[in-house]
Amino acid sequence: MKISGVNVHPDMEPLLKAKAAIPVTDDPEAVRAGWTAYAAVLWRDYPEGMTVTDIRIDYPGAGTNGQIPVRIYVPAGVADPSPAVVYLHGGAFIKGSLDSGDTIAWGIADRTGCIVVSVDYRLAPENPFPSAPEDCYAVVDYLSREGLRHGIDPDRLAIWGDSAGGNLTAAVCLMARDRGGPKIVGQALNYATLTDELDAPAFKTFADAPITTRSVEEGWELYLGDRRPIQDPYAAPLKAKDLANLPPAIVGVAEIDCLADDGYEYARRLKEAGNDCELQVAKGMIHGYLRSRFHGPQAALEFDRPCNFLRERLFASD
Repeated sequence: MKISGVNVHPDMEPLLKAKAAIPVTDDPEAVRAGWTAYAAVLWRDYPEGMTVTDIRIDYPGAGTNGQIPVRIYVPAGVADPSPAVVYLHGGAFIKGSLDSGDTIAWGIADRTGCIVVSVDYRLAPENPFPSAPEDCYAVVDYLSREGLRHGIDPDRLAIWGDSAGGNLTAAVCLMARDRGGPKIVGQALNYATLTDELDAPAFKTFADAPITTRSVEEGWELYLGDRRPIQDPYAAPLKAKDLANLPPAIVGVAEIDCLADDGYEYARRLKEAGNDCELQVAKGMIHGYLRSRFHGPQAALEFDRPCNFLRERLFASD
């Protein structure tokens, strides 16, 4: 099978089928329910011995009434205190939840061997920019001060996001740099949306790929409203004038994706600014390939690469 002339990797077949079943509707609640159902098709149960707990953290000025829901994954035999990865789910800024990101989040915990904290940040259009990045920053900041209460080493925090979560990952790293903390030892972005101006070639080449250019456009419209085109780097990190002094990064790109050029350009600029940055191109793979790790060896390797990248940095002092 080919999409826009590029051969699709066979590991993508279950993912393509799951995406094809997502309902097409303008009803926000139906969109969110469909996204959760799509994620559930590819869900797998937790590894033996892993504990999973939902809590709300208190952070005045962020979340809903100063509280942000998170889900904490603790692998069996984890150190106390443990390094931690803050995971930010995808969903075009308008959908996604702790449940939709569950299988990816526990996979990160399983493969890195450290605690993962998944964030249920506020969604647009009810909560437009900057609600989402402020919620995500708040969780990282909270863990840098209160992590020990949850068995987390506050000096060994990393952050990982996919799609809209990749945008938020980049934004939080910029915020932490600009605000003088917290310390982040590594970041992973997968098939991230990084600018609201959709004029790069991939938006035409892969306009009708499983995540369409039109759907990306709609997500930005609901996230930013009449503020487009925006110049705020916390909304569109690719527009940041200064990308120096950011945490080591691995930028994952799906070859068959309208967002591919966002990732290529961000990785190039991170390197140009002097940062430690690794570009990961998933050949023949589509947006969402992290969900396919159970369906083939190459997809599993693509999931493991950012896990290994972050693990090396989180356990560098051991």
